Amino acid sequence: MATKNLIFEACVETLEDALAAEKRGANRIELCSALDQDGLKPSAELTMQCLRHLSIPIMAMVRPRGGDFVYSESEILQMGMDIEFFKQAGVAGVVFGLLTGDSEIDIENTRHLAKLAFPLEVTFHKAIDYTTNILKSFQELNEINGITRVLTSGGKDTAWNGRLVLKAMNEFPERRIQIIAAGKIVPENRIEIAEFTGITELHGMRIV
Repeated sequence: MATKNLIFEACVETLEDALAAEKRGANRIELCSALDQDGLKPSAELTMQCLRHLSIPIMAMVRPRGGDFVYSESEILQMGMDIEFFKQAGVAGVVFGLLTGDSEIDIENTRHLAKLAFPLEVTFHKAIDYTTNILKSFQELNEINGITRVLTSGGKDTAWNGRLVLKAMNEFPERRIQIIAAGKIVPENRIEIAEFTGITELHGMRIV
């Protein structure tokens, strides 16, 4: 599979990293803060700087804190306000993930935030990897209007270790949303992962 047929999404937390990723061939940016906590919401200032200086699309992380993905009513309200800000700012899309206390997709609140985000693109992030049944969760996300993509390592620590699940997700009969493979993907293994799984969108801090 030629690299020209693949989409590389670089996960970054500074303008410098975003510019460097674009220069090295990234097709899209996932903009975060606190990557040491697996990515939180970027600041308004950083978001506007990146929008001014980048020519590739920006997906903004909507995650109010580190830790689990079970959010309180006030946190969900905050996420909604963050989505409104990013929509007004002009990003291409937003990234979020919400679970229930028993490790299922929080369908009601996911549907609510996806509706708020419209017409932005929406990625449901690696929260899916913490659900009890990843293929069932994937089916549920396919039934929620407004979800554009799912970011996942197939429930494993790396995309390569989750490659069988990623392949099954990509071949899911009722799939209407894109899958972004993630989890220790680097230039040395990205083609192999894409060829094995059939997934054409790949994500990572060192994807390019």
